[in-house]
Amino acid sequence: MITMKVEKQSSKFIKPFDPTPSTLGRYRVGLIDELSPFAYVGIVLFYSLNSNHESSFVIRLEKSLEKTLTRLYPLAGRYADEIQTVECIDEGAQLIHAKVNIKLQNFLGLEVNAELVDEFIPFKSGVPLVFSDPLLAVQLTMFECGGVAVGVNFAHKIVDASTLCTFLNEWAYMNQKENEIEFTGPGFNSSSLFPPRGIRLIPPPKIDAMSSKYTRKKLTFTESEISNMKAKAIAGGKINTCNLSKVQLVCGIIWKALIGVDRAIHNITRESILLQPVNLRGKMASLIPKDSCGNIFAVCATSSGIAETTEELVHCLSDSIKKITYNYSKVYHNTEEGQTMVLNSHLNTADVPESTNVIRLTSWCKFPFYEADFGFGRPIWMAPGTVPFKNSGCLIDGPQGNGVEGYIVLEVKDLPYFEDALDVNGFGA
Repeated sequence: MITMKVEKQSSKFIKPFDPTPSTLGRYRVGLIDELSPFAYVGIVLFYSLNSNHESSFVIRLEKSLEKTLTRLYPLAGRYADEIQTVECIDEGAQLIHAKVNIKLQNFLGLEVNAELVDEFIPFKSGVPLVFSDPLLAVQLTMFECGGVAVGVNFAHKIVDASTLCTFLNEWAYMNQKENEIEFTGPGFNSSSLFPPRGIRLIPPPKIDAMSSKYTRKKLTFTESEISNMKAKAIAGGKINTCNLSKVQLVCGIIWKALIGVDRAIHNITRESILLQPVNLRGKMASLIPKDSCGNIFAVCATSSGIAETTEELVHCLSDSIKKITYNYSKVYHNTEEGQTMVLNSHLNTADVPESTNVIRLTSWCKFPFYEADFGFGRPIWMAPGTVPFKNSGCLIDGPQGNGVEGYIVLEVKDLPYFEDALDVNGFGA
């Protein structure tokens, strides 16, 4: 078997095509930005590409990135934590060129490809940043005989998953056009939607720099498997709605397995809480455009209570999501009630007792990452970078759109417990 090796060849900083006006030289982050971690999160998109087009592809990407940064200029800045402000002085986003000694189709066929994804991202996800670090970094990795991986790191301090998706699709669309197109979105507006309050970051879960302590388990659920699970869940009688989402079903399975891991470690069943970000775009009584940029999310906390089975956990989760969706739909973001509701959803996560088994699952499903076509077709696969938080995970759409891929981060020693507790056929059993 060939040992995969990614070799970084060059690095440069890409500045906005048009200099950022001095009147926009400082971007004060908003309330939810203040509460978000100053750490990298990553994603990789894999594209088939004729090797004859590689050089022109890279040059074109650089030029279109310049134009995209003109509109989304805070991404080319640097964050000054002491004043909670992005200094928009056009220091640039980092662009790294790399190559790998394997064909794209061979990489996609590897059973361990999910564990190798981080090789295609500029920096390790979850690592805290300092002022001199770029808020956006891109790595273009060329495969043998064609194919490219577009790996992106973004600073969670000013970017959430929706913003990342907006950036990628704007960049891709810009790359397809010969002439500069007009960016019609609102740009970075999180601070106008949720004005800052000078709140300091809630200490995040401790990140262990020893990556060997953690492993990542990939779970794949096809459209037909999800349909069967949904039918079994409803037939079981404990879930009485046909509106269950695929995310709720998969989250229930993963949550149940992680409760099993915790039970195996502590020899008791502890109270468990599932924390999930909730995208606020389109969910509040007042309009928040879907392409608004910045951190614009609340946190949904669901307690397991006395729930034991997968069906019961999914029922808890479904009720919790319905409740929070209803509550936010009745309030305006620009009222004290709306601002306080969002703030408390974040602050309440700091009050969870240490004896509680806390699970963190993020869903990137429904975000149109697979629509990011740079002119050479849509990505054939994408995957999130690994963020080394114990008992955390990220769900994304499958390549065909209707399935789900889940990436769960565990301590290596806990992986056997997880595999023993994982029951994808638990519904109706």
